[in-house]
Amino acid sequence: MKVPKAGAMAAVIGLALSATGCGGDEGPKGTLSIGIAFDQPGVGLREAGGTFSGFDVDVSRYIAKELGYKPEQIEFKRVDSSERELLLQYNEVKFVAATYSINDKRREKVDFAGPYFTAHQDLLVRADDATITKAEDLNNKKLCSTVGSTSAQNIKQNLAPKASLLELDGYSECVIALQDGVVDAMTTDNAILAGYAAQKGNTGKFRLVGLSLSNESYGIGIKKGNKDLHAEINAALKRMVQDGSWDAAVKKNFGQANFKHEPAPQVTSASS
Repeated sequence: MKVPKAGAMAAVIGLALSATGCGGDEGPKGTLSIGIAFDQPGVGLREAGGTFSGFDVDVSRYIAKELGYKPEQIEFKRVDSSERELLLQYNEVKFVAATYSINDKRREKVDFAGPYFTAHQDLLVRADDATITKAEDLNNKKLCSTVGSTSAQNIKQNLAPKASLLELDGYSECVIALQDGVVDAMTTDNAILAGYAAQKGNTGKFRLVGLSLSNESYGIGIKKGNKDLHAEINAALKRMVQDGSWDAAVKKNFGQANFKHEPAPQVTSASS
């Protein structure tokens, strides 16, 4: 798409102001664009009316405050898993907080601040179903996850090869299938599952089995080579833990799910 020269110049000026923090005591000028998920309750959700909620949203707002931005300067942009690196590389967002697991392949393209949360692959089942206590119990049962899910493949290949797999476009569809008895369980990171279990209207309907089928360290994705921003975000994450805001955000977003989460992870100094 061809961008008009005036629009391109305005974008460049906005990015420059954001990067340099012009304005002295008034804080940075312009908007701070942050990439989050828009469709994950408890993690990153765009509510009716255009408001946002979720743990990643609360973490992002805390970081923005520590960087000197006011709430009205924050612009949340939707990011899908396949677009996170591109949005950072082309300066569409300043950072990404969207259940973004740190791994070596991603580190080739972006840097990570954090980690700020430790998640594990788990199972979500109906609250009244006591037949599933481990992954192997899914043999001869129906499992739901999203199309191309590595979580589902992990179970099918390594733990319950006789499980029937239903792949749907989104986690919300899996929750509906689970509620209606079409499937017996759904799988992904426990933070995402806990968000659905704690969602208004779902309280008491589902339970997390409490497994650790994988280890996922969520990081804040930033453009490669921005060492100053990396250091500032790490400092903000440390303060969030120290002043109790991290624990408060976990309780606020996942508390209704009785989610046994890991303590806040140690923030590292390495950017890549």
